[in-house]
Amino acid sequence: MVEGVSNPWKVGKHSVSDNIIIITGFSGTGKSRVGRAVAQLLGWELVDTDADVVRRAGKPIARIFQDSGEDAFRQMERQALQEACLSQRRVVASGGGAIMDTASRDLMDRSGFLVCLEARAETIEQRLRQEAADKPELRPLLQDGDPLDRIRSLKEQRQPVYATARWTVHTDSLSVEEVAQEVVRAWRLISGKDSSTRHPFAGAPELAATVEASSGSCPLLIGWGLLPRLGELLHQAGIHGPLYVITDDRVGARYMRAAQRSLQAAEIEMHSFTFPNGEKSKSLEMATRLYGWLAHMRAQRGHTLVALGGGVVGDLTGFVAATYNRGMGFVQVPTSMAAMMDASIGGKTAVNLPEAKNLVGAFYQPRLVVADVATLRTLPQRETMEGWAEAIKHGLILDAGLFRTFEEQADQLLALEPELTTDVIRRSMAIKARVVSEDELETTGYRTLLNYGHTIGHGLEAATEYGTFLHGEGVSIGMMGAARIGQRMGVTPKEVMERQEAILRRFNLPVACPGVDLERVEAAMSLDKKAEGASMRWVLLEGMGRAVVRSDVPQELVRQVLRELAG
Repeated sequence: MVEGVSNPWKVGKHSVSDNIIIITGFSGTGKSRVGRAVAQLLGWELVDTDADVVRRAGKPIARIFQDSGEDAFRQMERQALQEACLSQRRVVASGGGAIMDTASRDLMDRSGFLVCLEARAETIEQRLRQEAADKPELRPLLQDGDPLDRIRSLKEQRQPVYATARWTVHTDSLSVEEVAQEVVRAWRLISGKDSSTRHPFAGAPELAATVEASSGSCPLLIGWGLLPRLGELLHQAGIHGPLYVITDDRVGARYMRAAQRSLQAAEIEMHSFTFPNGEKSKSLEMATRLYGWLAHMRAQRGHTLVALGGGVVGDLTGFVAATYNRGMGFVQVPTSMAAMMDASIGGKTAVNLPEAKNLVGAFYQPRLVVADVATLRTLPQRETMEGWAEAIKHGLILDAGLFRTFEEQADQLLALEPELTTDVIRRSMAIKARVVSEDELETTGYRTLLNYGHTIGHGLEAATEYGTFLHGEGVSIGMMGAARIGQRMGVTPKEVMERQEAILRRFNLPVACPGVDLERVEAAMSLDKKAEGASMRWVLLEGMGRAVVRSDVPQELVRQVLRELAG
């Protein structure tokens, strides 16, 4: 048994739900991070009720308390809990005070396996101080008198209620992964579950996260040297062929042989199709050529298409997989950084039209994503840098800690240090997986946050006919445009904009677009899929790691910022 675990046989008065784990505990005990790790181990969906409340309210929890009072917040929290507990195969990370509400406590107790994360007051104070720089909502606990005494007092008030949990894990000396493993072990022990209920990659070191979609689960695997194991990993996922491997001429020259050897060793039948490298191949014309080839090969609905390459390969292959035979199996094997962290995850597939990017497409989830970080060693430097733009974006909108990693360890990331690079890409993949799982079809607005920088970025790509800017470069310029808009609207703090610009420059990413045709950029932006009626939806930063969607940005302000970027 892991040191620090108590009440191991306390089952409580209700039977344990088959497939819901609810995590409670004081601020600073790691509920969200542990919840994410538990969800990854089991291949389940994570629901963070605090994040859900913030998203629905459109403002931080501290503002909800200030504007509407605690009773209103608890009602919103209770509703978020009720909805979170409606579906199975979920890990629910609840707010630290939710369990103090009688109705919410009863809901937790009868809905799932309730686990409390515990820590000493000194540990909590230390953790909160580390997080408070980028999470202002945690600062009140550290103000007004002696913070340690306040934490102790609040913990004493809540302790009798926390003790009603069916399992308690003391987290002081444990890593997030160790705590998550103990939570899963306890759930299996109490609920009588065996390993047959687990995800096929549950517990595997390669598993970064799992996208939970309406069509099923999609494991995201990452590691150094996974391409030679492709056949083995496909078998493990239950994919046995025939396969149709689609790539471009540049990636194919480097990696098709390795993929072939791996699939042949696994005795998986495969065929390959190669097209010219570049964004211009992401077209209806190329899709038509692929349809004809698949018809010639007598591809069937039960067969699988494998995208081996960057975002263009993945988008085109996914679109064809979604539409040929009304849907074929689909696997992503990304070989560019941008594809690993963004394009291969989430099921957005599309081709371009001359008028704008990604106008013809479908939501179609892959069955598996296999990212071999070693393939990044052969990328040109410019493509490596543009790939980092997506991970920087993820830090800016949802993970201040990830952004700090870029600030503090830029030299190692620029040198593609294997362990750190793999870890940062893994974290970025997990962020996108979480967002996609919560808003697969971009209907609630949460997934829209991932479009930070893309409104201007896509406009730049289309206006220059996809020949001037790489995707990440367009996003980088777009993020600077959005930051300027946000600052002038009183949404984005100046310090956040300055930190963003500094890190983009550090990673050799452009922050301006001198000489572009602004009329063409505006015309392409008007066709953007993020438009809502006559208004454009803009993703703006409220703080580091905190983004909001706004539809009230004046068009004249947009034009002014575009002129500055192009000046």
